[in-house]
Amino acid sequence: MIDYLGLDHVVLRCRDIELMRRFYGETLGMVEERVLADLGLYQYRAGSSLIDLADVERPVGQLGAADSPPDPASPNMAHLCLRIGDADLAPIAARLSAQGIDVDAEPGRRYGADGFGLSIYLRDPEGNVVELKTTPEPNSRL
Repeated sequence: MIDYLGLDHVVLRCRDIELMRRFYGETLGMVEERVLADLGLYQYRAGSSLIDLADVERPVGQLGAADSPPDPASPNMAHLCLRIGDADLAPIAARLSAQGIDVDAEPGRRYGADGFGLSIYLRDPEGNVVELKTTPEPNSRL
């Protein structure tokens, strides 16, 4: 039996690495923790996890699909969900929308690893869907 503790990291292959670095670093406010520029890898802290951005023009970004960079019409994944602290999602959605970020501005009650909570969806510059989810409701885990 494997004892799963949580998500360690996710790697997003990126066509425009500088745009993606600005989005995760400046727009979402994550701290860039580690840079391996020669490999094209930029790691951002998201709580206890990392989001790795891999430049498709560099070695890490070419792993697995060197001949097929990500396409906004067919993103890397369905979505990734980031747990955030208690927050009013409406001002967050408004701030992101004002910056030109595609946001589903209506918070919805959705299920995640720790139960039901409110969340919004947004798209990063390369079309990947990111869910921002607040602290779950007490005793809502199935």
